Amino acid sequence: MTAATGAPNVTLGLAANWRQFALLVLINAFVGGMVGIERTVVPLIGSEEFGITSTTLVVSFIVSFGVVKAFANLVSGQLADKWGRKRVLVLGWLFGLPVPFMIIWAPSWNWIIAANALLGISQGFAWSMTVLMKIDLVGPKGRGLAVGLNEFAGYLAVGVTAFLTGYLAAQYALRPVPIYLGIGYAVFGSLLSVLLVRDTREHVQMELANHPKEASKLGFREVFALTSWCDRNLFAASQAGLVNNLNDGMSWGIFPLFFAAHGLGVERIGILKAVYPAVWGVLQIATGPLSDRWGRKGLIVAGMWVQAAALFLTALTVDFGWWLLASLLLGLGTAMVYPSLIAAVSDASHPSWRARSLSVYRFWRDLGYAIGALSAGIISDLFGLAWAIGCIAALTFVSGTLVAALMRERPPGTASWPPVSEPRGDTA
Repeated sequence: MTAATGAPNVTLGLAANWRQFALLVLINAFVGGMVGIERTVVPLIGSEEFGITSTTLVVSFIVSFGVVKAFANLVSGQLADKWGRKRVLVLGWLFGLPVPFMIIWAPSWNWIIAANALLGISQGFAWSMTVLMKIDLVGPKGRGLAVGLNEFAGYLAVGVTAFLTGYLAAQYALRPVPIYLGIGYAVFGSLLSVLLVRDTREHVQMELANHPKEASKLGFREVFALTSWCDRNLFAASQAGLVNNLNDGMSWGIFPLFFAAHGLGVERIGILKAVYPAVWGVLQIATGPLSDRWGRKGLIVAGMWVQAAALFLTALTVDFGWWLLASLLLGLGTAMVYPSLIAAVSDASHPSWRARSLSVYRFWRDLGYAIGALSAGIISDLFGLAWAIGCIAALTFVSGTLVAALMRERPPGTASWPPVSEPRGDTA
């Protein structure tokens, strides 16, 4: 399918755009690797190198990351529509370049917090653009596949890097050797983005030709309201995304401390921290396309409940084997949820404001990092690490139940607009 006017050489679909698509998959692996350098070693740097005893203070680096990334997501869609996708992607890498050096040279915990603020901006811009550009390229019929491949690359890189940093930390020290990986990711990701990526705004114009123009006139306030609470499908997806990353933020900061408190060494902690995002990443190759065929809702609901079961299993056991099983289940549940949520938001959004709707969804989703880390830190300081994990597990189960009650399934392969559900309130 090619455009009749304005972009005669533009074709939607994975087969027609596989080179750019594959390049964006590789770039997002580097984006994910930048987060992976922190999954195992940074919480331990806080507790072991800087002697921080408060769990709330240890996870403060995740709070800075989550808040900043959420707001970076929020503006990324506006910037993408105004400046183009590629420029925002490159800008994201420019913010990411100093991060590994700041972690290596940090003389105090405040440096780590500042580095994670920069990492939040980088991730908010770079990851948002890689997934948005893939959705632009494939068109409405392959969104689940596009998102699944994007998230596969990103979170497999998170898992592999978490394992490698744990191994390197066990062989050498928490710094600087494990963080050298981040320097390589930042350099290669930046070069590929600058030299080889092409913008995808013409693909959006191609898709716009098949949608009613009156739906494209919404301003940012209306899109924010629709995505946050007015449209029942978008609201269900946004709250589930927030809770999904809330439990991920908790696991990022709390799990290394929880496992260490039960006597695990840094290498075995690295294995547990690697299994969860690696399974999450790999299985999205299957769950993304399955959401195109089966629909989004069932995978989201079941995935949230599987995550809840995995977190309860982690909190209630003190054995490496059970924790490994729980990590596998947590990865499975997240793989079911993650691409399905992004695809569901894309389904319910008009192409002209899809970038803004996805940016609002990703704002709420990644705010979950901060809320999860902060709430889990406070609960841990008051009642213990296991209680924090258990409370987040219960909240995850409730979130899945909300999706089951509110979301209305869209027939697979249908266009993005009009919405399948009545708004939940006035969008004004």
